[in-house]
Amino acid sequence: MTDKSPENNFPAGYVPPEVWTWEQGNGGQFASINRPTAGAQTTKELPVGKHPLQLYSLATPNGQKVTIMLEELLAAGHTGAEYDAWLIKIGDGDQFGSGFVEVNPNSKIPALMDHSTPEPTRVFESGSILVYLAEKFDAFLPKDLKARTETMNWLFWQMGSAPFVGGGFGHFYAYAPIHIKYAIDRYAMEAKRQMDVLDRHLADNQFMAGKDYTIADMAIWPWYGKLALNQSYPNAGIFLDTKTYKNVVRWANELAERPALIRGCIVNRTSGELSGQLHERHDASDFDTKTQDKIAQQAKA
Repeated sequence: MTDKSPENNFPAGYVPPEVWTWEQGNGGQFASINRPTAGAQTTKELPVGKHPLQLYSLATPNGQKVTIMLEELLAAGHTGAEYDAWLIKIGDGDQFGSGFVEVNPNSKIPALMDHSTPEPTRVFESGSILVYLAEKFDAFLPKDLKARTETMNWLFWQMGSAPFVGGGFGHFYAYAPIHIKYAIDRYAMEAKRQMDVLDRHLADNQFMAGKDYTIADMAIWPWYGKLALNQSYPNAGIFLDTKTYKNVVRWANELAERPALIRGCIVNRTSGELSGQLHERHDASDFDTKTQDKIAQQAKA
């Protein structure tokens, strides 16, 4: 039986109270934006640009899913997928503004407004946005029932599994104010199990749903593809020894060469190399003229 004697708990002597209460400041790096209540905290309208599709996001893995999809649609010739991408600084609490909460009552990025419909349509949750866009433009979601179902299987697998990688492993490995061996071990084990699930599947499949590139690949790559290539949490790929998942690495590298995916990954990005940051995207030409390195060069001129 597990020993839960208070002196062996962490911190020593801790006993869970009968009723939990929120202690402000609890949560480490994200203490300022996490709280146990929902709803708007400030009154702030969202900007609206010139295109029918208005995206409010940040280049986290969930945000990158949608910008990859939009750039892939444009690359495939779907001109109606032109979009404005507005930066939502979650560290500053932009997601708690009244305008954003109207689009997504869960206050999480990404959030999309489609102004091409008779009444503007709000779409939130990254998986829902991917399906919405795939159905709207009839792209990257197979018509064949078996292939479509396989795509949806893996899309929903990602939606259900990634919280263990992001909210679990990523939090305790990279963001928690202290390292807790039990928590890191627990989530590292699950992250490696999920990588093994992918590796076994990709041994017999070029893409997640078989021979065709779909929204399932777009959803999974920002989480697991980047992890396989050691491009997610600092040194996480080394810690989890992701190079051993040869089939995932093969798939991740193949997708990483797609120009649309490369563009999608830098939209709303605010970290890393300046050439890989496009804080807002309002036109295709912005990739050539408005990345942060170009803005810095213009400021010096």
